[in-house]
Amino acid sequence: MPHVPRPSRRTVLLGAGAVAIGGAVAASQWFNVFAGTEGALTVTEAHDMAAAGAIFLIDIRRPDEWARTGVAAPAIPIDMRRGDFEAVLRSVFDHFGARPVALICARGVRSNRMTARLRDAGLTDIIDVPEGMLGSGAGVGYLAEGLPVRQPTDDELNGMVLKG
Repeated sequence: MPHVPRPSRRTVLLGAGAVAIGGAVAASQWFNVFAGTEGALTVTEAHDMAAAGAIFLIDIRRPDEWARTGVAAPAIPIDMRRGDFEAVLRSVFDHFGARPVALICARGVRSNRMTARLRDAGLTDIIDVPEGMLGSGAGVGYLAEGLPVRQPTDDELNGMVLKG
C-alpha cells in the first residue's frame, strides 16, 4: 500500500477557513445581508403606498410560498418564474392604470434581481422592497412588522392574475 502523506495542520486550517468563508458568503446572499436600500421602500412604506393606490405592490414569490405565509394584503401575486412575467405585469398596467411598481419576495434577493432585469428591459418606476416578507439585512420584513396579509385566491394560485 503506497504511503499517503497526511495534510499539514496549516492545510487543514486553510481548507476549513475556505469552507467557512464560502458558507458565510452563501448565507449573506440568502438573508440579503448587504441589501441596498437606495431607491427602495421599507415594507411599511410599500404597504401604505399600495393601500393608498400610489403604487402596485407585486409579490413575485411562488404560489406555494403565498399559500404558506399569505400575500401582503394590498399586493398582486405574480410568480416571477412565469415565462410571460413581463407581459402579465404590463397587463396589470393596462387594466389598472400606470403607476410605479414595487416588487417583494421572501428576503429581497429575487426582488433585487427582478428589479434590475425589468429596468434593463426598459421598464421604469420599478422599486425594490429589500426586506421581503420574511426579513433580511434590510429589515425585519413584512410579516414581522405585523402588516396585514390575505390568503391567495384559487385563481391567483393557478396563475390567473386578472379576472375576466
